[in-house]
Amino acid sequence: MKDQPSTPPECEASSRPDWVPADAGAGFATRVVQGVSPELAKAERQSSAAAPRRRRLSVDDYATGVLARDPMVLGRAITLIESNAPAHQEQAQQLLAKLLPHTGRSRRIGITGIPGAGKSTFIEAFGCHLTELGLRVAVLAIDPSSSVTGGSILGDKVRMEKLSQRRSAFIRPSPSGGSLGGVARKTREAILVCEAAGYDVVIVETVGVGQNEVAVRSMVDFFLVLMIAGAGDEMQGIKKGVIELADAIVINKADGDNLPRCTVAQAEMRRVLHYLHRATEGWETPALLASSLTGSGVPEVWQMTEGYFTTTRASGALEKRRRTQAVEWMHALIAESLRTQFYTSPAVCARLEAVEHAVAHGRMPALAAAIELIAASRG
Repeated sequence: MKDQPSTPPECEASSRPDWVPADAGAGFATRVVQGVSPELAKAERQSSAAAPRRRRLSVDDYATGVLARDPMVLGRAITLIESNAPAHQEQAQQLLAKLLPHTGRSRRIGITGIPGAGKSTFIEAFGCHLTELGLRVAVLAIDPSSSVTGGSILGDKVRMEKLSQRRSAFIRPSPSGGSLGGVARKTREAILVCEAAGYDVVIVETVGVGQNEVAVRSMVDFFLVLMIAGAGDEMQGIKKGVIELADAIVINKADGDNLPRCTVAQAEMRRVLHYLHRATEGWETPALLASSLTGSGVPEVWQMTEGYFTTTRASGALEKRRRTQAVEWMHALIAESLRTQFYTSPAVCARLEAVEHAVAHGRMPALAAAIELIAASRG
């Protein structure tokens, strides 16, 4: 029998585990794999703690960076605006006040459509076409938040790989946060910050959950609805909803074997639009074909969009719409503020659980409970 290998230096008695026999010689088959020594671990912790942290920005820092078209500062500014922390909200309002004189020069475009309509793919093709024309494009993509965990995948930027590589493009995915209407609570403010950063076109992509996605209409100049053939969308136009608010209908995925079906859907949609009230005064809503895959029809969509802005600027409809939207925004902020004050009221917090329990078990009508809590909030 061959001799056992000698014990390596790191396995001498001083460093052997407790379970190794004290009288074990070199023939005891054990080998200790050295880990991180306590001294080294402590040094690494100290080094990590001493690492420089990202510098906090003041309101002036944010404003300067946004106006200088720094995409890193722009992203941090939108994060600040989306924060629910009271200190951040106050700072965000100060930032918006500084940036407001530099806003209003972009073309605001909202794009919605059912899941599977190809919104992200179309926006990428559309955005790439605009950047090739020398325009700067910002995309605010709203992703649905989980009603269970509140989380959001935020995968739109991944799907727009080509556009995200363009220096003249900025893509910002944001969670909807449970807000209705397919947009996030702070999308209006994010639009203003992107405008201040000098983007020529700001595109808002909604979640895409159905006909209730009309909130985006109150914050953009031009509202485009994407459709696909063979999904029942032709009949959805008769049901009005989001269709009667559209400034343009685009039948997407009009390529290959699907082109004939898209052509039929386009003709049907044009007939439907003929009977609907115009969404914008002086503008007749068109129905176009496009393919995000081949790029066919995308330049025509932009030409049509430019025609819309030319028409509405000349007629004054664009300026009128923005004034109306500003007032609607004010009322929305009032409603949100009142809701926050109501649920943070100490009197409401003290009684809310008991009242909810009474309503859930049928001991109190919901209306009576609401009146009681409102009276409590007023003190």
